[in-house]
Amino acid sequence: MNIAKSGYRVFSANSSVACTELAKKITERLGVELGKSVVFQESNRETRVDVKESVRGQTIFIIQTIPRDVNTAIMELLIMAYALKTSCAKNIIGVIPYFPYSKQCKMRKRGSIVSKLLASMLAKAGLTHIITMDLHQKEIQGFFSFPVDNLRASPFLIQYIQEEIPDYRNAIIVAKSPSAAKRAQSYAERLRLGLAVIHGEAQCSESDMADGRHSPPCVRNTTGHTGLELPPGKQQAPFPGIELPMMMAKEKPPITVVGDVGGRIAIIVDDIIDDVGDFVAAAEILKERGAYKIYIMATHGLLSADAPLLIEESAIDEVVVTNTVPHEVQKLQCPKIKTVDVSMILAEAIRRIHNGESMAYLFRNITVDD
Repeated sequence: MNIAKSGYRVFSANSSVACTELAKKITERLGVELGKSVVFQESNRETRVDVKESVRGQTIFIIQTIPRDVNTAIMELLIMAYALKTSCAKNIIGVIPYFPYSKQCKMRKRGSIVSKLLASMLAKAGLTHIITMDLHQKEIQGFFSFPVDNLRASPFLIQYIQEEIPDYRNAIIVAKSPSAAKRAQSYAERLRLGLAVIHGEAQCSESDMADGRHSPPCVRNTTGHTGLELPPGKQQAPFPGIELPMMMAKEKPPITVVGDVGGRIAIIVDDIIDDVGDFVAAAEILKERGAYKIYIMATHGLLSADAPLLIEESAIDEVVVTNTVPHEVQKLQCPKIKTVDVSMILAEAIRRIHNGESMAYLFRNITVDD
């Protein structure tokens, strides 16, 4: 393809070489070259972006994979988008396979909905459209003031199950918690397999679920007169006439597996695998219930901290993730980690958006709960 006549450019906003691998695969499939730009960290750790070619009137696609240094990657993307905006690019479309801060999409206590903040920052920087994959919560799409295409990795993971897992017909799809049951059901129905759910695993503590339930603070007795108290003999209850029911504390039920996994291959499916403690515990339970092989399938393999070591020492036989997040170092530490390439669907999404074609083809046979 003649880049000059294509009407669009593809840039990578990553300063890390490992993070540009996905961008190179996408451009190879599109038959174009990566746009000429320089992204680097100055000695004072500030991010600098220099675009080395004209983008006036062009549609620009910025491919940004998110490494462990999440905040640096976000700043690289924001600065790149703003540099292209001030260079008179026509449209700036972010290709962000793993959308960072997607777990912080609900209000907790006196925290903040960080994914909504990030959506506002991207719009302010100049982005007009986003292509991403398997958002942690689909409602995140509503945080944006511009279109969001939330692609799915499940067709690639299902293909891996069918082609790479021997005797997969003897497998059972497992949800490691009731909240993941809908996703697991979607996999089970398309593979024509059974479904099991692990119940009793701690989801989040009572303190995490609290949202101001201890406000206002208890009334304190004061020894001195501040001028705000009622005169003696006229003291009143803080909220007269209001009696709230007693809130029952949660009690974690014993861990049970709903479904028969004995003599079966257990395949746990999820969208993100980061802290693997829950997955390791689930694998041990499945082994106790008679599963003879355990696979974990996830879209985004963050695999932070000592995750590779824990996987290597666990009952898990294989962890399969896509290349939305770079994890080559983790693969060297743990040979159980396998990668599925999703550059094909990202490249096709770029091509269809540029040509004004429908995206419906990319969502065929995709269920609402997937």
